[in-house]
Amino acid sequence: MTDATTADGAEKGALRRLAGRPMALFGLVLIVLVVGGALLAPWIAPYDPNEQHFDGLTIEGAPLPPGGAFLLGTDLLGRDLLSRILHGARTSLVIGVAANGLALAIGTLVGLVAGYFRGWIGSVLMRFTDLMMAFPALLLAICLAAIFQPSLWIVAMVIAFVNWVQTARVIYAETSALTEREFIAAERTLGAGTGRILFRHILPHLLPTIIVWGTLGISTTVLLEATLSYLGVGVQPPTPSWGNIIFENQTYFQSAPWLVFIPGAAILLLAMAFNLVGDALRDVLDPTQRGRD
Repeated sequence: MTDATTADGAEKGALRRLAGRPMALFGLVLIVLVVGGALLAPWIAPYDPNEQHFDGLTIEGAPLPPGGAFLLGTDLLGRDLLSRILHGARTSLVIGVAANGLALAIGTLVGLVAGYFRGWIGSVLMRFTDLMMAFPALLLAICLAAIFQPSLWIVAMVIAFVNWVQTARVIYAETSALTEREFIAAERTLGAGTGRILFRHILPHLLPTIIVWGTLGISTTVLLEATLSYLGVGVQPPTPSWGNIIFENQTYFQSAPWLVFIPGAAILLLAMAFNLVGDALRDVLDPTQRGRD
């Protein structure tokens, strides 16, 4: 049996195990719906997200409740909430994917180099990682976001800067263990260079871990972006994001609770969806986790 056939069989087996997990499929459906809504927002959103409608407020100047021409109601400025939720999904997902991708790349590189070389190089890199872990992530993110002019990409970089440390720790531990394996010693004996060993022999063994942490990390970055936007140091209005929708409308929490509950539910469901899929991928891709359900 060839390696390609074995790999195909392993992939099919993993897909079958993943398809047999109803909660993972539920999370995947939620992700597809949110991603689809975000991608199609310019075409399916009923209104421009920043358009202030003359008939979007009551006579007293209060937001309209869900129903009628505005399916999810309007906000304090008479803007359609459904349109802002759909466009806000684009912002939250872009930041979630970009920030998590950058954090994953930094954490993988740091952990890989520290775990392979060890010695003083590994010590310096991991002590720096420990130093970063000592700071509360949210507090550090707030400080950095306050220093720089908040924008979509600045927020993404700030979140990546505070979120790479957990990945680095995990990759470091796995790389250290792999470095002691016989096949790595054999490659060194045969004269293989450092780059070949790292990227042809060690990194492929880390891919399941990277995939799992990449999936789980998106929920963390989405929640952190929403928190920063809610605190006023994230994505700035009028660009809609789920966090700043809550921030803008929090004064109407009692009189117009849908303005807080609907974007809050969207954040919760998306974070839960990525966690469900990430947990399932961990169980499917990690042989030590199988049979524990």
